[in-house]
Amino acid sequence: MAYFAELDDSNTVLRVISISNDEAPDPAPAHSEPLGQAFIASLGLPGRWVQTSYNGTFRGRYAGIGYTYDELRDMFIAPQPFPSWTLDADGDWQPPTPQPTDGGLWGWNETTGTWDPIDG
Repeated sequence: MAYFAELDDSNTVLRVISISNDEAPDPAPAHSEPLGQAFIASLGLPGRWVQTSYNGTFRGRYAGIGYTYDELRDMFIAPQPFPSWTLDADGDWQPPTPQPTDGGLWGWNETTGTWDPIDG
């Protein structure tokens, strides 16, 4: 299967569809993307479509509804989980302080800017 994300005018993913490998046979997006886009257009589906990888082998990660396609990085970016988190060079959101690694369950508290233990 090949997967394509429909983007709005601000490059936000509206939906993701799958099409047969017969319509986009090459796993490299540079080759299969135009074939898949042509097939999608032949179905009468309007919009801008960008190929995404289900296993994240290209474009950073699999696109999801609400994700953003970053054209400069050529990758899909997940929605920002909290206002204080920043995007790193790999397109991953990072908290202001690292999550504790003591084996416990922790949740980010945006109000205090700290990791709070979660009772499990």
